[in-house]
Amino acid sequence: MIRRLAAQLVLPISSLFLALVTGAVFVIASSPLVTGEFDLGLPLDAYGALVGGSLLSVNGWIDTLVNATPLILAGLSVGLCFKGGLFNIGAQGQTLVGALAAAATGAALAQAPAPIAIGAAVAAAFLAGAAYGFIPGALKAFTGAHEVVVTIMLNYVAIQVIAWAITGPLRAPGASFARSPDVGNAQLPAFGLPGHLLHAGVLLAIVAVPIVWWVLNRSTVGFEVRTTGLNPDAARYAGMRPRLLTIGTMAVGGALAGLAGGAQILGVAGYMPAAYATNIGFDAITVALIGRANPIGIFFAALLLGGLRAGAPAMQISAGIPVQMIDVLQGVMLFFLAADVIVRRLFRLRKVEGGVDELQTVSRTYGGQATTN
Repeated sequence: MIRRLAAQLVLPISSLFLALVTGAVFVIASSPLVTGEFDLGLPLDAYGALVGGSLLSVNGWIDTLVNATPLILAGLSVGLCFKGGLFNIGAQGQTLVGALAAAATGAALAQAPAPIAIGAAVAAAFLAGAAYGFIPGALKAFTGAHEVVVTIMLNYVAIQVIAWAITGPLRAPGASFARSPDVGNAQLPAFGLPGHLLHAGVLLAIVAVPIVWWVLNRSTVGFEVRTTGLNPDAARYAGMRPRLLTIGTMAVGGALAGLAGGAQILGVAGYMPAAYATNIGFDAITVALIGRANPIGIFFAALLLGGLRAGAPAMQISAGIPVQMIDVLQGVMLFFLAADVIVRRLFRLRKVEGGVDELQTVSRTYGGQATTN
């Protein structure tokens, strides 16, 4: 088991190393714009500040965990669908819909007792995300519509619905810009210093990891989901119901993404603006790929990306490297993960057999699965 786990970790770690090397090249190439000359030591200063701003202080750890929380939940959403042979690129829209439901419910129950307000707002985010995931799942199961195409369109639908709702019926009276009212007592409990608050949504994400792991690896439903992801024809022959599994997997994935959006509104923002800008759903794809669609791997991958986001301001202040460098590192890392054949040959790595290959899930479709029970 340890050998197999180590073999699965080698590719993500190698991709991270190559991304850091590539990022160092970019930093050196741009160093004349920062220091006025080529500075070979600038990458060390930048990466040192990055680590210091995320891991070497209490506030850094708090920011890392807060940034990682929605990535864990949305990453579990994408990873769960990978296991079922589905590419849930719609985690972005499901996150936005969950955030909208949490903001609306929290505003409606702002004066209610905190346990009721929080419970209702979290449940609303969960159910809204599940409903938004159910739509592409049902369309794929009964019509053969590809989940990638459907979820991409639903992402844009979610953006427009939020803009209409926040500028219309949910707009806060007297606000200087279009936003929803404060969630009031639905705000998640938090502690820390202003600007560095650790909210209770972190616990929600941490608890979700072992639950999803247990469902996938120890339950009958999880076995059926993984079997369908590996070979839907074999699953059908064994008496399983790929249609129902497809719908259920997408719905649960949507629910997890909805919780990610709800955690952001109830734990961080406290309200929702009409132009709510977030890349959580898209970053979740990177998290799921780095974590190899394994819930435990997703947890640590989310911590990695959360730490990069938390340390970016310190990197910009100390080394003069813009925070956009984190997006470059993330993109390069994703490139090397996708080009796994090159990385494996470069480091002489063996391919790990067994399980769902999440990269194959991205590139293939189960057209026959949608039309047959």
